[in-house]
Amino acid sequence: MFDFVRNNKRVMQGLLLVLIVPSFVLVGVESYQDRGDAASGVATVAGQKVTQQEWEEAQRRQIDQARQMMGPQFDQKMFETPEAKQAILNNLVAERAINAELARTHMTVGDAALARKIGEYQQFRKPDGSFDMEAYKGALAAQGMTPGMFDQRLRRDLTLEQLTGSIQATAFAPRSVSERLSNISDQEREVQEILFPMAQFLPQVKVTDEMVKAYYDKNAQLFTIPEQVKAEYVVFDAAAVESQVQVTDAEVTEYYNKNLKSYTTPEQRTASHILINAPRDAKPADQAAAKAKAESVLAEVRKNPANFAEIAKAQSQDQGSAQAGGDLGVVEKGTFVKPVEDAIYALKEGEVSGVVQSEFGYHIIKLTSLKPAEQKPLAAAKDEIAADLKKQKMSKRYSEMAETFTNMVYEQSESLKPVADKLGLKIQSVDSLTRKPNPQLGEAPFNNEKFLAALFGTDAVKNKRNTEAVEVAPGVLISGRVVEFKPATKRPLAEVEAQIRQRVTLEEAARLAKAAGEQKLAAAKASGDSTGFGAPQAVTRTKEPGINTTAAIAVLKADATKLPAYVGVEIPGQGYGVYRINKVSQPANPDVNRRKQEAQQISGLVGQAELFNYVEALKTKAKAKVNVKATQLGAKPEGE
Repeated sequence: MFDFVRNNKRVMQGLLLVLIVPSFVLVGVESYQDRGDAASGVATVAGQKVTQQEWEEAQRRQIDQARQMMGPQFDQKMFETPEAKQAILNNLVAERAINAELARTHMTVGDAALARKIGEYQQFRKPDGSFDMEAYKGALAAQGMTPGMFDQRLRRDLTLEQLTGSIQATAFAPRSVSERLSNISDQEREVQEILFPMAQFLPQVKVTDEMVKAYYDKNAQLFTIPEQVKAEYVVFDAAAVESQVQVTDAEVTEYYNKNLKSYTTPEQRTASHILINAPRDAKPADQAAAKAKAESVLAEVRKNPANFAEIAKAQSQDQGSAQAGGDLGVVEKGTFVKPVEDAIYALKEGEVSGVVQSEFGYHIIKLTSLKPAEQKPLAAAKDEIAADLKKQKMSKRYSEMAETFTNMVYEQSESLKPVADKLGLKIQSVDSLTRKPNPQLGEAPFNNEKFLAALFGTDAVKNKRNTEAVEVAPGVLISGRVVEFKPATKRPLAEVEAQIRQRVTLEEAARLAKAAGEQKLAAAKASGDSTGFGAPQAVTRTKEPGINTTAAIAVLKADATKLPAYVGVEIPGQGYGVYRINKVSQPANPDVNRRKQEAQQISGLVGQAELFNYVEALKTKAKAKVNVKATQLGAKPEGE
């Protein structure tokens, strides 16, 4: 039972819309809907509107997150359904309702907790363990945020975690409930089976011409050849631009000379140190003792400079570097306090400094390696520069040509030739396209739902005009025109007669098998005996059944309060099965660890239900109201 999610990937894709949003986000605001327009936003919560733009931004964030989670299996269409759009709006409504409650109760997280959380981000730690404020600011700037903006968002998220966590933590499931569910999961049913296979009844089936004709008339859609077009098309993409863009040697040289710093590898120094702790506010006697200790260690280093690392391990009081032999790693400007940095940059490779005082104490520093700055020659950088310049030119040229392509397929609507000649494109053709993409054609540009919709449009089919320029992939535009249109037709009866006869034969055999099976089922129920049934076998929810899966589900769902119990099952494509349930039992030694995990899962579900009810109450308090239908979300207002 608890392996269901693991074994149903399609269901999991559907649930992804819920899983990728915060834990407090819940669906089900239909009770707040009315028939109002979007003048006050797509929704209203606590007197504040939720705008269409905010909904679009939320949709974009969830699409990006789903794309990162699913990788190549990501399909954006899952976010384009009315249900998915509604779920995103419901999430925003729930979020606003919670925010209103936080504001009303003045609930927040203190500065100390906020600083502690930010300090946990290891990517912003310097080699000496201190917080790298510049790296922190740079990472936020790359996302268009300031530290103040990030602090505000993180404080709100931490507050939400506390609120929702406290609600879910109070929920619990009674032990009797979890035990009952685990018992159902572990339950074993001993069954006997008797099958009535379709093949056994095939000789009894007589299919008449009247039966074939009746099937043909009743299932006309099965024998309809969909409308088709033969079309020609042109594709505009980066490859069409590349041949028209060239980069000269003079341009490469000019770019190189203007950007010399970009092709210079700066000097790189690595250093090690030994630290004797002595804060500046230490007593004079303690300062003198620390300095004397440092001078003593320096003397030891002078005698055995090759043993610097061993001496550092034994003598250095810098816990962060001592165990690494005093290694400070690669030194960068601004990384260390000025006296230490000045000493490092004054040394030659392999040299050891004198005693250097800083606010932390007394240092003995060794420059372990020095790699001089290096200028990358033009010849070595030429290919890289040419590629970058070409990319820049292609970007500009692409925009120009894309605009020309888009305009010309519309203006020269009765032919693709002027477009192809102007931009150096090739006119191609394809036969037998239908309204829906054909999986066998793969990712061909013409095998695209948007393009096919345009190609089967009235203007393209009836007026033989070019389609608009359709973007079928990032940077890929296509336009086509219909050369020949074939309306939908029904295949002649004579052409499909053999196929129908075979199908009717199987259906009749299945009907006979079911009739025989139901007769046996009635007789077995009346007599209670096991005549004709096979050997007993166990069926459980936790193991692969030895009988057909459809039958196993029916057996496990059957009422077994009175034994023996009987159940009849139609087995698709095979026939009919009758099952005798002899015994229902529990395993002698249930899996204790699994049961504990199941109890935790059940408590988690109860917690989610409690949270759902809480958020629903907050929505009511905030007078939440959705102003538009799901089908209107993402649609442009009239007149645009």
